[in-house]
Amino acid sequence: MDITSLNRDQITQGLDKAKSRQTDKPETVRILFSPRIIDQNNIEEVFEIYSHIQRDDFDTVVIVESHPGSAEKKLPMPSFKSVQTSLGEVSANDKLRNDFCDEDDDFFIDDEAFDEELSLYDQLMMLQCTLDDFTVLSIQITDENSFIIKELAYALEEILASKNALIVFCCDMENENRDELDKVLELYREGNMSALMNYVNAGDSKIEGLGSFIAGLIVAQKWGLKIKFSSLEDSSSEHANLLAGYAEMQPQAVFK
Repeated sequence: MDITSLNRDQITQGLDKAKSRQTDKPETVRILFSPRIIDQNNIEEVFEIYSHIQRDDFDTVVIVESHPGSAEKKLPMPSFKSVQTSLGEVSANDKLRNDFCDEDDDFFIDDEAFDEELSLYDQLMMLQCTLDDFTVLSIQITDENSFIIKELAYALEEILASKNALIVFCCDMENENRDELDKVLELYREGNMSALMNYVNAGDSKIEGLGSFIAGLIVAQKWGLKIKFSSLEDSSSEHANLLAGYAEMQPQAVFK
């Protein structure tokens, strides 16, 4: 089973159950870290993270995913005017897409990396059951070197800071690699960007969607967000994806 086999009622029921288990209402969530493929192994974790989004929270959603080697352009954005899932049609945010193209030379409107393997479709089905009305922008990372990741993160941070936008970063890490995640988050909390970029360039990470994950960490840090991963909140349990989580505003957060 994967999410494409579910209907709207089944997804909505899963979200409602997850919401009913919440003990504290989070501050405004601006970032989600979601599995690239949503299936029976991780869907309960996905319901949990998406349940923190309210139906009228966002006007637009930016979905970021790694797709190494799939195109010559480093940060392509598909040219579609709308995208279709089994739950209906979602319009593209054409203005926002052009804003990114104006921001830096590595952003291009290009369809070379746009294919059926994208996580875009899985995330959209969750979003269509979470938000009432929204537009979407899809960004692929085809080159996961540290320069491109930092470029993407800084563009996201600058362009979206004042916009009513959610960012979904698609990434996975198996439960057996918890030690690696602990080391990465330690570098992140220490603000050791140099060591973090060296880790990226080493090329031996067990994270699928490494570029997307690291870009998400950088944006969260720039926005002063508090990151919560399900696997760290409940470290005693097995988790299908260590990186399922969200980043929320903090009271009196300082924006850098």
